[in-house]
Amino acid sequence: MFVHHRTQGVILKKEDRGESDQLFTIYTKDFGKLEILGKAIRKITSKLRSGADIFYFSEIEFIQGKSQKTLTDAILINKFKNISTNIGKFKTADKISEVLNELIKRHEPDERIWHLLIESFNGLNASYDLQIIGFKIYYYFFWNFLRYLGYQPELYNCSICERKLSPDKIYFYPKSGGTICKNCVRGDRNKIKEISIDAIKILRIIFERDWVFFNKIKINQRLQKELDEISEYYFLYLKRSVS
Repeated sequence: MFVHHRTQGVILKKEDRGESDQLFTIYTKDFGKLEILGKAIRKITSKLRSGADIFYFSEIEFIQGKSQKTLTDAILINKFKNISTNIGKFKTADKISEVLNELIKRHEPDERIWHLLIESFNGLNASYDLQIIGFKIYYYFFWNFLRYLGYQPELYNCSICERKLSPDKIYFYPKSGGTICKNCVRGDRNKIKEISIDAIKILRIIFERDWVFFNKIKINQRLQKELDEISEYYFLYLKRSVS
């Protein structure tokens, strides 16, 4: 006899399977990240269609078979309609989903990640000026998400010699666990990236203050570009490390 499990979840990814099925990657409140098959969900007559689609926040029910979880019910809570109708917001949501999907391998619930995900999607859905707020939502999600996974970088002292950082030349070196000073730069310089003291201050704020405070901080285009590069650099490093 199959056991039915019920929880809330945000659909991060969907893939067509066969003629009418879809495989959903869902981050759930009670089980963490799951892959659940929606059988015949692409058929017009499917009752699951109204509650299961990309970036939907839904109450779901599934059963565990011998090798596959199968979706049996999906009741929509919030479709985040402003995300699906705005290309900029959709891309930001897609990036958040990619990071979460790539860096979480084990199916374990985490209440902090769950609330961070919902907070980020709510903020993205409600934001009016995406050019101002959209990239901030991604930074806030990305770096706090890494913190909850145990990947928060050292931002006050050199992660090699442990001396207090001097603001003249600072480098980001993921392998050592964060920032390093100019005296500890060794070997292949392609594996390190220079980071400004302004970018470090922004990252410190993200880790130490809440979203309301962080959203008030002004970030110019130069600093935004640097944060984009550092975030992507660290993500690619961690992606290779956990694969």
